[in-house]
Amino acid sequence: MNFLRGTKLYSIITGACPVCQEESMYKESNPYKLHKTLKMEDRCSHCGTKYKIEPSFFYGAMYVSYPVGIGFAVAAFVIANFIFKLSLLGTFFVIVGTMIAFMPIIMRLARNIWINFFMHYKKEQQSS
Repeated sequence: MNFLRGTKLYSIITGACPVCQEESMYKESNPYKLHKTLKMEDRCSHCGTKYKIEPSFFYGAMYVSYPVGIGFAVAAFVIANFIFKLSLLGTFFVIVGTMIAFMPIIMRLARNIWINFFMHYKKEQQSS
């Protein structure tokens, strides 16, 4: 994944600091530890970037989580309906199961996308 380093995509996929991309923004790397899924560091210990720009900053990630969730649901629909040829009811249950199973990942991806709207990679921050 190092070939993507320096891009927003790298920060979004890995959950790395959007400015230096040296460390994770999250206190727990496993999103399936549900009581710690959204627990974030206050600042990057490498470059000092403050993640929570303003109070309630990550409420905006809710708007991002909707299309991310739709993407997961569409992928589940295509796989269940067109590849496995499940009935409409079976496809519905696959979509619901997918949304429940991937909820922690969707929430983190939405936060990662949201913060990358406002912060940009700085190569000099990475090398310090």
